[in-house]
Amino acid sequence: MALHARRGRKRPGSCSAAILYVSRDHRKLRVFQLADSLLLDVYRITKGFPADERFILTGQLRRSALSAATNIVEGCARRGTREYVSFLNQANGSAAEARYLLTIAHRLAYLQTDEFAALATGYSQLLSGLQAMIAALNDRN
Repeated sequence: MALHARRGRKRPGSCSAAILYVSRDHRKLRVFQLADSLLLDVYRITKGFPADERFILTGQLRRSALSAATNIVEGCARRGTREYVSFLNQANGSAAEARYLLTIAHRLAYLQTDEFAALATGYSQLLSGLQAMIAALNDRN
């Protein structure tokens, strides 16, 4: 984890006024790596969806997959634990939405069973990881 200095209110510019805080590096988080990998998989598989689904199921599935990853990133950039947890909760909701939309795509026969199974398993792992992080961070407060 990297340390960054922030200027305090007293005597701006002085070394004694610097407050150190620890930044969160989203790239090191297993949940981010999984969300990022799943996002790329979602983009890849939705290329094969019917053209008439481009603005409906394809767009919504891509948005939810993107939202899961980007909310983890944005949460990591926040200083407070409460904000961090809030963004992880948003990521959790988006991941659940993506998993459901994959179920719909499979039921509509836009996804083969093996593709669906792999993505559904990945999103289940992502949801478990996010829920464990949220619980652990809430226990610390």
